[in-house]
Amino acid sequence: MTHHDASWPQLKVADWEPTRDTLHMWTQIVGKVRLAHAPMVNHWWQVPLYVSARGLTTSAIPYGDRIFDLEFDFIDHQLRIRTGDGGLREIALEPKPVATFYAETMDALAELGIPTRIQPHPNEVELAIPFAEDTRHRAYDGEAARLFWRQLVQADRVFHQFRASFVGKVSPVHFFWGAFDLACSRFSGRRAPTYRGSAPNVGTFVMQEGYSHELSSCGFWPGGSSEGTFYSYAYPEPEGFADYPVEPEQAVYSRELGEFVLPYEVVRTSDDPDQVLMRFLRSTYAAAADLGTWDRAALEIDPQRWAERSAVGGR
Repeated sequence: MTHHDASWPQLKVADWEPTRDTLHMWTQIVGKVRLAHAPMVNHWWQVPLYVSARGLTTSAIPYGDRIFDLEFDFIDHQLRIRTGDGGLREIALEPKPVATFYAETMDALAELGIPTRIQPHPNEVELAIPFAEDTRHRAYDGEAARLFWRQLVQADRVFHQFRASFVGKVSPVHFFWGAFDLACSRFSGRRAPTYRGSAPNVGTFVMQEGYSHELSSCGFWPGGSSEGTFYSYAYPEPEGFADYPVEPEQAVYSRELGEFVLPYEVVRTSDDPDQVLMRFLRSTYAAAADLGTWDRAALEIDPQRWAERSAVGGR
């Protein structure tokens, strides 16, 4: 009898697609608030959201000599906007048009003394309806949003374990609201050729900043297969990358996407989801690092190197 780990929830994309697309727009609004106030960091690392104990958060954002944050709470279904001096506004996460959510968020920020102007339309989507005019996206299934967050919790946890074995330049594990995916990128330390790709409704300079240095990137996206997809790609893609043997056997290279993909369902229904996902992450990274001649001995490290000392009372 096959054991399925209940901590990895089942959520079929078809069952929550309208909610997913609405939430995508809501996260873009919140992410753009962070973008408006946070200082620039390489590869746009100042703009994503992070998995939190209740949902997705911006983390602390500076505003003059003050500080504030925004958090999607998928347990109580609220967007909470908090300031360091005790201010609080809550916006209900419930079925409502993007236009309404946008107005409520901007009004709440103004009431807290943080008036904010953002680029008022979405990025990385073909149909970029201005937020103030978007009455098309209005669905919100709270249980589906909670299950998606639980998917992210599991992926985030394993991604952090994977990240811990790399001592070179590596991104945080973060949620990019543009593509609506959780991602983590490792870097070889070398500059990359000028990026020539594109994404809908995104400036060329944005993509070139993101791909200015050689990388191996992994992530999870709630699309692409029945329950979402884990992916891994390299930029620049080294010769032979697509044919490199990776694990598990269900992982394939998508020539259309230019990346290795693994259905979430394969991970969820396995006897050991953590190990199946880790095998995918490690083997696809090896494809990028080995074929790209990365200095792996200098870039990788044992995350358990102090475990024995820690166990006997060391710091």
